[in-house]
Formats: sequence, C-alpha cells, structure tokens
Amino acid sequence: MLRDLLIGRLGVDAIALVAMVASVAMGEPLAGTVVAMMYSGGNLLEDYARGKAERELRSLRDRTPRIAHRREAKGLVDIAAEEVLPGDELLVRAGELLPVDGELLDARAKLDESAVTGEPLPETRAQGDMLRSGTVNAGEAFRYRAAAAARESTYAGIVRMVEAAQTAKAPFIRMADRFALLLLPATLLVAGLAWWLSGDPIRALAVLVVATPCPLILAAPVAFIGGVSRAARAGILIKGSSAIEALGRTRTAIFDKTGTLTEGGARLIALHTAPGVDADEILRLVASLEQASHHVLAETLVGLAHRKNLPLSHPCGIREYRGSGLEGLVDGRHLRAGSRSLALGEAPLPDWIPPPAAGDGGDGGPAALTIFVAVEERTVALLVMADAIRPDADGTLRRLREIGLDRLLMVTGDDADTAAAVAARLPIDGVRANCSPAEKVAAIEIEKARQPTMMVGDGLNDAPALAAADIGVAMGARGATASSEAADVVILVDRIGRVAEAVAIARRTRDIARQSIVVGLGLSGIAMVFAGFGLIPPVAGALLQQGIDVAVILNALRTLVGEQDSLASREEVKDSRPAAAAQAPDSAAAASVPPGAAGR
Repeated sequence: MLRDLLIGRLGVDAIALVAMVASVAMGEPLAGTVVAMMYSGGNLLEDYARGKAERELRSLRDRTPRIAHRREAKGLVDIAAEEVLPGDELLVRAGELLPVDGELLDARAKLDESAVTGEPLPETRAQGDMLRSGTVNAGEAFRYRAAAAARESTYAGIVRMVEAAQTAKAPFIRMADRFALLLLPATLLVAGLAWWLSGDPIRALAVLVVATPCPLILAAPVAFIGGVSRAARAGILIKGSSAIEALGRTRTAIFDKTGTLTEGGARLIALHTAPGVDADEILRLVASLEQASHHVLAETLVGLAHRKNLPLSHPCGIREYRGSGLEGLVDGRHLRAGSRSLALGEAPLPDWIPPPAAGDGGDGGPAALTIFVAVEERTVALLVMADAIRPDADGTLRRLREIGLDRLLMVTGDDADTAAAVAARLPIDGVRANCSPAEKVAAIEIEKARQPTMMVGDGLNDAPALAAADIGVAMGARGATASSEAADVVILVDRIGRVAEAVAIARRTRDIARQSIVVGLGLSGIAMVFAGFGLIPPVAGALLQQGIDVAVILNALRTLVGEQDSLASREEVKDSRPAAAAQAPDSAAAASVPPGAAGR
C-alpha cells in the first residue's frame, strides 16, 4: 500500500490503509491486524481466481509444438517447429502434436482437437483435409504436407491471442477505484462526526474499520477473472476484463453471412439421376472431372467422393468454361458438368428432373446452384448445391433476444437476393448487402452511435469491422488469423451458438460483480451506522467486515461456475436435427430445383 502511495497510485485500498494506521495510533493493534488479515486473505482469494483463469489460458501456450519430423532424401530428420517451411512433408507419430498447419497426405487420420476447438471427442480427417497445428494425433502415425510456417499457423495465432488475454483492468473495475476515492472522504467525515458527537475516538476507529471497501477492492476483479476462465472452458477466448465487460453491455449484434450465419461452403443437398443411373457412379465421374478445377464447388465434390471412398480417375482433355462449367474425358467417356446450356444445349429438361419449387433453396439454404451432368451427350444427372444456414443460427439469434439484445442485423458482401433469402429464414431486423469492408465499418459506426454494438464475423474481410465494433467476435475455429487477432472475443469451436453463450457469460459476470459490490457496500454502510453509535467495537467491526468480505468474494467466485441449465447443452439439443435434414443425400433425393437457380 505504501509503495502504491509513494508513486501516486491511490485506489480502493486507501481506507484500509487509514484504518490500519489509525488502529496502531489509537492502541488497538488487534483491529488493525484483523484488517490486514482481511486484506491479505482477500488478495489470496483473488490470486486463486486469477490463477485458475490463467491456468485455462496458459495450458494452451504450454502445449506449443516444438519438434517436427521432416522427411528428407536421407530419411526422417528431427527439426525445431520454427524451421518447418511450407511444402515440407512431415510425419506425426501417435500422441504427438502437429507442429504446423497442413494438408493430410494419408487416407485417414484421427485427431484430438480439444486444445484448439474445445471439442472433447477425436475427429477423423480424410486425405486432402486441412489439419491445424496444436492438435494431437489420437491414432496411428500419418504424413501431411506443411501449408504454413509455425509462426503463421493456427496454434501460434491462438498463443498470441492468449498473451493478449491477460486480465487488464476493465472500465467497471477502474470505476470502482474512482468510487473508492470518493468513499474515503465520506468515511472520514462520518468517523469525524462520530468522534465529535461522542467525544470517543474509538468510535471513529470502529467506523474506519467497518468501512474498509474490500467488496470494491476484490469483488469486481475476482468476478471478471472468473468470467474469463468460465468462457475459456467453453472454447471462448475473451481477451481480458475490458472485453468481457463490453460484451456484457452489448445491445446490437451485427453478423456477417458467409461462414457465420451460414456454413461457409457449398454442399450437396440433392442429387437427381436418370432412371437406371447409379448416383455413386455419377458422383465418382463428376468428382474425377472436377479434380482439374479450382472452383469451390469442385473442392466440395472431390472431398465428398473421398469421404465415400470412391476411386477417382485421372481426367484428360479438360476444357473449363468460366461461369459455365467444364468438360473432358473420364475413363474414356466424354463428360460435361455445369450450366444447363453447357450440358443440354437447347434440349428441353428431361422428365425425371422434378419441377421447380417456388422459393426453396433446399435444406434451409439461401440460394441453390445447379450442376447438370451429361455423359456421351446424354443428360444423366442434376446436382443441387447450396451454402446452407447453420442449424443452430436461428436458435442462437432467438437466444440473444432472450438475453437482452434488441437489434440483430446482417451485413454482407453478397448480393441482395442471396442475403434476403438468408434473412427471410432468420429473426433478423435488417440487412445490408453488397458491402465492401469499408462499408461494413461505416454500418458499424452508425450502429455504435445508437448503442453498444457487437460484430460477429469469420473472414479476412471482416477484420476491419471486428476492430471497429465496440466488441468484435471472431469465429476463429477455421483459422482466419487476421479476423481472430482483430477481435476481442474468439470462438474456438465452429458453432455460432457459442456467441450467445459468450454474451450470457459476460452479462452474468457483470451482474454478479455489481451484486457483490452493492450488497457488500450496503452491509458496510449499515455497520458504519452501528459503529458510529458505539454498538460495534473496532475488533468486532473488523471481524464483521471480514465476514462480509468473505461472503462477497465467494459470491463473486460464482462466475467460475456455469449456470446449471447451460447454454452449451441447449445448443447441443438444438443441433440434433432429424437425420434427413442434417445430412446431404448420398443418392437420388426428392428435392426440388429452385426457379432461376444459377448454373455454375
């Protein structure tokens, strides 16, 4: 306390300092000793909460991969993870950490991704899948190709965010410091009146002792530290107390569309085939042809064929028509895959293709893309693909309204029709489409002028908007490093439901901190009155204040524990959709082709 005083830092512990000095000066050292014990015991509880929170965050940093096994001409060579270069072929043995991000070369790999995503169960990855550093090989040894250097990989980005997540003082805590400075002269005035009216200096000492504002000194920091720790256990990285307080004050939420409200990648929602044509064979042929394309739809189809263990052939004679599709030879057969005009020319639609269903993008998706497939000039299949709305998006938005947010908006760079189709299926208050990153920032500035605003996004183009908002929340599970580092909160699990959980944790944390301070100061105020009338001696007052402080701090520690009816469990329930709705069709499906659905 004296050190702080000498450097001009006078905060909430000023009254405790005055009480201890007065106790010694007035011959009541026991009362001063109890105050000192109360102060140091409270600090011990704060250190416990801080240590628990920092252990949750430090556990990520301590697991940083340090060794990599690189395959060279002379065999495997052990090198430092920092020496890995993009393109290096690496071996990961059972139980080892992945040192860098990369692409799986072997057919299968089983990974424990809990340290990165918070998901407790191992995930199985297939050849060609992107793997993230910091995950653990939970199966047999496998090979993968490095896609980034260690410092640019997913885990290094998380470590940097952890270092930024140290618990700096929140505005709420700084406000408590300022309030304590106002409390000091008020306490001295009450103590002086008690002495002047009674003529007994011991009454003034009793007032000082019971007025020691430990609820202000400790309750707010303990509550905010506990909230950060609670969020970390749920896979939510909150960068300090300031961020958790800003999140708790949020009234407006702005969402990006692609990858945030939607799943962020086209997926197969229907596959219609001509009579007698095998759906898996069509998928194999189309995926074989698509290996020659860099289109996002090609990646989806090739990945789906790999997951179904379909043997892909090498295509040849490829011609790609930008905006229409491509054609080539697969197993000696001529294939065309793409728009209706490319596959059918002027021919009418075959009878086996179902008629359009008005306004249906399929499986909750916003707008479908259709791929017509012709083999040897005969139309044999129609694939319907869409970027589907996340299954938990609707429930998350409704939960945010229940929590207290009164304005939910969507700002996207996509066209107006696609954005409107998504908004029509969700409880969204407004939409702004065709927005550049600068226009997203401008939209956020408008909303910030009205009330505290949160931005939720996942892509590189969302980074400026995340930084501009009062609180930025990044869906960081897919490794968008720039957006994750610009954000104040990072969701490490690829579930938008965690956004609602983060807001709920922040609001509960602020409520508990406020409750602890109000109740603690209220009880201290009542005790000051009794002490002023001589009903509480100094030692009894110090012990009484000790009891108040312990109760208040234990109440603040409730932020370390989640509510019994956890949001995570609610999210799991909402995510358990019927299998027919949750899975992409593996064979011919009775789904409608939307009118005007764009060809590739």
